[in-house]
Amino acid sequence: MTAGSLFLAGALATRVIRQRRRIGIGGSVALITGGSRGLGLLIAAELGRLGSRIVLVARDRAELERARETLRAGQIDVSFVVADLGVRGEAARVVAGVIAAHGRLDILVNNAGVMKVGPLDHMAREDFEEAMAVHLWGPLEAMRAAIPQMRRQGGGRIVNISSVGGKIGVPHLVPYCASKFALTGVSIAAGAELAGDGIVVTTVCPGLMRTGSPFNARFKGRNREEFAWFAIAGSLPLLSIDGRRAAAAIVEAMRCGDAELVITWPARLAVAAAALVPNALALAMHATNRMLPRAVEGGGTESHSGWQSGSTWAPSLLTRLSERAASENNEVPPT
Repeated sequence: MTAGSLFLAGALATRVIRQRRRIGIGGSVALITGGSRGLGLLIAAELGRLGSRIVLVARDRAELERARETLRAGQIDVSFVVADLGVRGEAARVVAGVIAAHGRLDILVNNAGVMKVGPLDHMAREDFEEAMAVHLWGPLEAMRAAIPQMRRQGGGRIVNISSVGGKIGVPHLVPYCASKFALTGVSIAAGAELAGDGIVVTTVCPGLMRTGSPFNARFKGRNREEFAWFAIAGSLPLLSIDGRRAAAAIVEAMRCGDAELVITWPARLAVAAAALVPNALALAMHATNRMLPRAVEGGGTESHSGWQSGSTWAPSLLTRLSERAASENNEVPPT
């Protein structure tokens, strides 16, 4: 056989094996953290469409109530819990409550996230601590609470939403990257340990997605300029992916038991470059950093939401897709 034939045969065999591992999820109980808006809400809608009973977790009751009504309009069985998963003990409490209420937990999606954007000069220790609490300790605590129940059931699915920023270092996102690298490591290592118990862990590393999330990110330094570049990049079709497509891909990867999913071609290219030509990628990141807003002398430590950081560039025609996604995915301005 030629090399091309061997490659094709291997690809077909992999596809067949993957489809055989695909599970049905009708009647399953799925807990989704950060499920009130954005990607979490879209994942909830996709799981609910396939028959899962959904439990959403987030900090804001009003957001959760709007999300519940949106999902119920699609005939989805949904409830919610108000909790701040960055607080020690909250994730374990939530998981225990779900198991007590439903008698089982089949799917855990660790999606809750925070994002501070700006130069490292403006980032305080508290920014790193918040990112680690939400992106590492919260998911780890939720996993540790869910694993015994999943073992008793004979298996389960855990999805950890990391980021391409958990694979490569991105300037002006240092606390975010630090915490997402930690989550990626925990997720991959835990997956190796839990596979023998029938618990499959899928590590998801998305690139830019059109979910509307830039409007609820926090920006430091020259916040209007920071928001502009971030919102525009997240709106461009060639660089970003529609949030619904991303959610569908995540659910499919979970159902098929994939160990890892990297979403968007720029993200996959960056991850490949980090492995194959790390010095070239470092030069590209240096060049990117030179185009980003400079630090503010004697200030810049306050953070502002995207909604508070409007300018001529954003919102604008260049950010229309993100604005539409924000409206559709409950990323609405605070009242």
